[in-house]
Amino acid sequence: MAYTAPRGTVDILPDKSSQWMRLEQLIRTICANYNVKEMRTPIFEHTELFNRAVGDTTDVVTKEMYTFNDKKGRSITLRPEGTAGICRAYVENKMYANAEKLTKVYYLGPMFRYERPQHGRQRQFHQFGVEMLGVESPYVDVECMLMAVTLVETLGIKDITLHINSLGDDESRDAYRKALQDHFRPFLGELCHDCQERFDKNPLRILDCKVDAKHEAMKSAPRTIDYLSENAKAHFDKVCELLDVLGVDYVIDTNLVRGLDYYSHTVFEVISDDPKLGAGATVGGGGRYNGLVEELGGPSTPGIGFAFGMERLLIALEDQATSDDEGIDAYIMPLGDQARDMALQLATVLRANGFTIDMDYVGRGLKGQFKSADRFKAALNIIIGDEEVEGGYVQVRNKKTREQAKVNVDEIVDYMIKYFEG
Repeated sequence: MAYTAPRGTVDILPDKSSQWMRLEQLIRTICANYNVKEMRTPIFEHTELFNRAVGDTTDVVTKEMYTFNDKKGRSITLRPEGTAGICRAYVENKMYANAEKLTKVYYLGPMFRYERPQHGRQRQFHQFGVEMLGVESPYVDVECMLMAVTLVETLGIKDITLHINSLGDDESRDAYRKALQDHFRPFLGELCHDCQERFDKNPLRILDCKVDAKHEAMKSAPRTIDYLSENAKAHFDKVCELLDVLGVDYVIDTNLVRGLDYYSHTVFEVISDDPKLGAGATVGGGGRYNGLVEELGGPSTPGIGFAFGMERLLIALEDQATSDDEGIDAYIMPLGDQARDMALQLATVLRANGFTIDMDYVGRGLKGQFKSADRFKAALNIIIGDEEVEGGYVQVRNKKTREQAKVNVDEIVDYMIKYFEG
């Protein structure tokens, strides 16, 4: 039997992992600039967490979750998104009692959704997300959006636009919910089965339907911003004002509702027309979720966050040339058994001093070893033969200049430091 990876999963091989590391390092750098700390939660949670937090009328919960019973019959789900787990941990670990009222965290890791695999979208995918909990302020909304835009721009993704909308507070949502039901009621028989189910439970989800997206009723549906309460309108107006002051281009997109039940107030998406991603591609997005922590048993705690699928972000790095620093510092070429003993000692010393080193272990000739050095993109080749072992020195060859230097073994660390500083 030939074993293959399950459909919707991929192996990240060594020639691709460097791109992942570059992306992860970029993410960590931007998070550090915003003083956002990493948080890690379990890959699986109790199923009820996602039913409660994400919403039992969403496609994620009803169609896409990987759910199973453990050996004691408890329903467990592989996490389909990151916010619910972060909020569960926030409540369980009483992070709301921290002296600093605003808690800013980020996460990186695999998520799982049973959906049709396509380029940049898998059943096991990786997500980067940020959550800012504890403060309800348009200033925090804008900081969250700026962070998302900064990441996309730093990746070199072109032709991006920030789309924003407001779903309002509870008062706004109640008024809008009634307006939606009044609007869609005459068309209910023409809508898909899912939309008919959503009509009573959560009519907002109808606007997110892909099956009925081109139905005439969708085009004339009421707009959320026309039903905002006075407080919700003031909050959204301040968000727009701050974006204007900062010179951030944005579009108020009244069709933007996002796909999960916990959102309220500001929602946003970063849209790109970059040819690498396709016209109108959603790179990532998020929004405010003021009732979620309370829904999970915690105190009333406002929150806002966003998430990006990392596979889609990696598409932006595919065409970028591999930089020289992705190679190793030196490849050691021993000729003979004694030389191989010395090579291993030398490799150990150089690695302990922070250099990236590899060597030949199988006794090939110089020609084969030079080919390996080229494949590893080694900046230096260190050659050791019997004479070098007897004399306590090595031959160091510069790959770029082809120049070769005789270096005593006890001076090799200093030589390497000076070379790479230069």
